[in-house]
Amino acid sequence: MSERLTGTLYGVGVGPGDPELLTIKAYRYLKECQVIAYPKKRMGGRSYALDIVELYVNPQEKTMLGLIFPMTKDQSELTARWNKTVDEVTAHLLEQRDVAFVTEGDPMLYSTFIHMARLLKERFPDIPIVTVPGISSVNAAASRLSVPLADGDEVVAIVPATEDMAGMRERLRDHDCVVFLKVAKVLDPMIQLLEEMKLVDCAMVVTKVTSSEEVVWRNVRDLRGAELNYLTLMVVKKSC
Repeated sequence: MSERLTGTLYGVGVGPGDPELLTIKAYRYLKECQVIAYPKKRMGGRSYALDIVELYVNPQEKTMLGLIFPMTKDQSELTARWNKTVDEVTAHLLEQRDVAFVTEGDPMLYSTFIHMARLLKERFPDIPIVTVPGISSVNAAASRLSVPLADGDEVVAIVPATEDMAGMRERLRDHDCVVFLKVAKVLDPMIQLLEEMKLVDCAMVVTKVTSSEEVVWRNVRDLRGAELNYLTLMVVKKSC
């Protein structure tokens, strides 16, 4: 067997919020990896993904690597931050240390891990990258709300909510069920659109699903003018 020259980067999905939804495989890699990397929005800020796994990780036994992913659209700032993030992770991998990058939900579904893994592969194609699937907020919301996402020949869409209401209308028109992610920033126009399409009674909203901070709204009309957490999604099921 050839000697391993670098560590492995593991993208570990830790689920939507409830620590008990962590998979056995994710738990094993958290125990085995020497470095636990986790995303946060700013220096000194909390990490939602780290909060989920803190019961399973002893920071005295690991190198805890907080990676800042600022909420900005400034491309120069984003490029600089992404390059620094990749450099920080790579430094450990080149020392033959395995890194578990924890991300809420699933690492291959709208995750910060996707872009980091892509950049790492471009710069260091020989470093192995492994992903560990996790339960997404989409699946968790379906269970929490008791709403089947799709049955039989039904078609479901997972859509990042945007200000393009024409596009949101099209998604609603063409699918039996639509899950709108990060809906908080466009909540009022979405409620207006749902009323116009006579679907407002088929919509439900949940914030930080399955976590200790979870809040569910089954009447979305009550949310007009509300300011909700970034980790908020809406499920619209036509056969409600």
